[in-house]
Amino acid sequence: MSAPVLVLADHAAGQARLTPAAGQLLTLARSLTSGGVDALVLTDAIDMEALGALGADRVLSAPLGGAARASVAAADAVVAALEAGSYGLVLLPSDYRGREIAGAVAATTDAGVVSGASSVSYDGGVLEIAKTALAGSWSLRIVVEGQTPVVGVASGAIDEARAASPTTPAVEALDVALSPRAQAVAVLASTPEDTGGVSLADASTVVVGGRGVDGDFTMVKELADALGGAVGATRVACDEGWAPRGEQIGQTGLSVSPNLYVGLGVSGAVHHTVGMQSSAHIVAVCDDPDAPIFELADFGVVGDVAEVVPQALDEIRKARAAE
Repeated sequence: MSAPVLVLADHAAGQARLTPAAGQLLTLARSLTSGGVDALVLTDAIDMEALGALGADRVLSAPLGGAARASVAAADAVVAALEAGSYGLVLLPSDYRGREIAGAVAATTDAGVVSGASSVSYDGGVLEIAKTALAGSWSLRIVVEGQTPVVGVASGAIDEARAASPTTPAVEALDVALSPRAQAVAVLASTPEDTGGVSLADASTVVVGGRGVDGDFTMVKELADALGGAVGATRVACDEGWAPRGEQIGQTGLSVSPNLYVGLGVSGAVHHTVGMQSSAHIVAVCDDPDAPIFELADFGVVGDVAEVVPQALDEIRKARAAE
């Protein structure tokens, strides 16, 4: 594609630091166009170093203050950017806020919208999007045509990668006239969740503990730290009190689609797998050779997690030391 791509580049609350999701979107945008990447920023504390390292060519600055947390105000900013420029595609994170923004923008501009995309590509000049539906039981290929498409990308679906040639983005002010519906919303407080590590919502690698860890999440956290990933849990592990409910993945918890999913002692019950089976690569360690998780796994190890994980950690440390 030769037209530029517009990316909503969110920053961490109150910090001049790009969110992991923004880094993933900028990486994806670079791979889709030769026409440049514009980053829309809704704060006056801009992470220019990261934006340049990730290949942004231009930064559209629309500091909305506390209103930036309101999806209707953020949607107004995206619409203002679309009115000020000519874009071939808009990329947003597919979290709860991103989905609201995408819907509002599409309704305002009469554009096609897809959320929860696991991949985005162009084939013969046609935009193709892959995603799952119906609790992951269906894989969809979607073609979007017409007005500038708005696509929400699932967090973790893309690995962040720095540009081969860093840029020095030009910063341009973007005037945003808030709509009456945006002016009617006031954000009284916005506090980011402190997970003590990588957020499940942003992680491209997720390590999950199930019944087979027998309450020992130390090895789960150690492996997640070694891989730079986030910790997740099955419903049983949360019911037993081994992990907080916020880490539960599955039908009654979170749905994730990381680049790498590692299940430790996870049998693969359907109420869990519907929340992770769209992961790009699935690794499973379980002592039951007949466990359903092995039907999904790209790589499986039949064994005791208490024996397998320490060996895996040793190999990871050796590989890192040799780098």
